[in-house]
Amino acid sequence: MYILLFIVVLVSITTILIMNQAQFGKAPSGERLKRIEHSSNFRNGQFQNLNFTPTFAEDVSKFEMIRDGIFKISKRKAPSVSLPSVKTNLFDLDPQKDLLVWFGHSSYFMQIDGKKILVDPVFSGSASPFSFMVKSFKGSDVYSPEEIPPIDYLIITHDHWDHLDYKTVVELKPKVGKIITGLGTAAHFEHWGFDPKSIVELDWNESSILESGFKITATPGRHFTGRTFKRNQTIWCSFVFQSPSKKIFIGGDSGYDTHFEKIGAEHGPFDLALLECGQYNKSWKYIHMMPEQTVQAAIDLKAKTMMPVHWAKFALSLHAWDEPIQRVTKEAHRLDVPIIHPMIGELVDLSNFGTQTEWWKGIN
Repeated sequence: MYILLFIVVLVSITTILIMNQAQFGKAPSGERLKRIEHSSNFRNGQFQNLNFTPTFAEDVSKFEMIRDGIFKISKRKAPSVSLPSVKTNLFDLDPQKDLLVWFGHSSYFMQIDGKKILVDPVFSGSASPFSFMVKSFKGSDVYSPEEIPPIDYLIITHDHWDHLDYKTVVELKPKVGKIITGLGTAAHFEHWGFDPKSIVELDWNESSILESGFKITATPGRHFTGRTFKRNQTIWCSFVFQSPSKKIFIGGDSGYDTHFEKIGAEHGPFDLALLECGQYNKSWKYIHMMPEQTVQAAIDLKAKTMMPVHWAKFALSLHAWDEPIQRVTKEAHRLDVPIIHPMIGELVDLSNFGTQTEWWKGIN
């Protein structure tokens, strides 16, 4: 009896010590918590999706999920060789050009109308609180924080580990001008020593004029959040980023739903929509889109061009590493939806996308 009690106490103390480590961030409190509690999107103690969104599909049993997790993992879940990439010097870009560089998964850099924007950067080699877990694919870690120039706007769509990386943002801290994120997430940044005055924290459908000609609006997604056991204390967002010459949809993570059509009607058309297309599974079909739905979302948004992200860096589902891009390009071509799919590190001219190569072909 005493041994069992000792083990329970030891496990409890260890858990508390681990969860108090800096990378787990901080729960909202004080005035921020009051603002959250007054949000129309916060009910029953947590943020809610617009429509009913179970974490797991109703028609999938726990037995099926366990079985699939053991027996249906693709043997090609990760590439067997190092992924190809291009190394672009981000300090030496033509300031007159509108450009994009993808870092794999949902991390990318944009230069638009002279402003430098960084979205969901993960440069630590892991999408986890611990560096030995959820490792990145070989060849996908081409850039480090030292190779990122001063950033005008750091945009964080939500606080999951594969979008908000503690090690990366702390190393980027001296380079960041403004942080734009969803309601509640600023608690993490303040805990990590960022100046609260540098943070723009938005609820869905709230906008901020960043400076003359630059506006950002937080829009809904269909997902969830959390860096600890307690979920949905911060909101998950997509963003409409508008500059003097461009309108970009920054999708974050989202299952397919009616919000895409509404955003397209209210804010479209978009010059470019960056939309997730990986880490899906029938068991969690409500919180991550199937690739074919990604194309439909681009249509709903009235996007002139789409770019699939959330693939080619981490294996967070059971499918083959290149299945998302194969399926999404096939559907985009079938429906005649313009699509770009640059190699990691490749410089993309946002005013002239040029010819796209299917660089993933031939990689096992």
